[in-house]
Amino acid sequence: MGQKVRPTGFRTGIMRPWRSTWYANKQDFAELLLEDVAIRAFIQSFLTDKRDRKQQRPAIADIRIERTRERVTVVVTSSRVGAIIGKKGEKIEKLTKALEKLTRRHIEVKTIEVTRPEIDAQLIAEDIAEQLEKRASFRRTMKQAMQRAMEGGAKGVKLQLSGRLGGAEMARCEKGMEGSIPLSTLRCKVEYGFAEATTPQGNIGIKAWVNQGDYLTGDIADATDASAAGQGQKRRPRRGPGGGGGGFGGPR
Repeated sequence: MGQKVRPTGFRTGIMRPWRSTWYANKQDFAELLLEDVAIRAFIQSFLTDKRDRKQQRPAIADIRIERTRERVTVVVTSSRVGAIIGKKGEKIEKLTKALEKLTRRHIEVKTIEVTRPEIDAQLIAEDIAEQLEKRASFRRTMKQAMQRAMEGGAKGVKLQLSGRLGGAEMARCEKGMEGSIPLSTLRCKVEYGFAEATTPQGNIGIKAWVNQGDYLTGDIADATDASAAGQGQKRRPRRGPGGGGGGFGGPR
């Protein structure tokens, strides 16, 4: 059986940068690595109040960490930057102080706004999870998310929902796909996202894959760049070895 490749790990260090950028000695590496994991988990829990169901998710697409001798820089990429900064910057100051107390280091928190969340895989998964928690129809939610992604310039999108969908007694898996998702083609910028929706019937897992374009041709729909919106190209038909537009053997 063929197993699917996780696109982020497959391309890290080749076509995409690492989520943590720093160097450490062998004896300090494990401690700093666990600290990075704790920082990311703390930011997610700090910005999400599970007791308030009316509160929107923080819509965090990515958290990157850079370290120097003097400080730790945390770059939070989100489509709702205002919810992270807060009124007059109060919330981001509280977050910075809480992180400094957690790590006992000097922390600097920066934010980057995602201008096109409809083609960001993590934000697509978060948005679907938020709608499922509001009792929306999972089929309609999947269809609308895929439609928005393709209209936003994505070359392909794939969604997978797992759990007690629609309140069914037996858990199952529902999939949807439009366009192409070449997981093993390194030159293609394929993003992956995962989120969980907490419903009265149990948790529902949401996986999202988005093909944002080709690195070599430069035809990439970047989620943080609003200039390329709506520039999705039609998929070129495959050709067989004989040069025709038919099956494996070309025209007969």
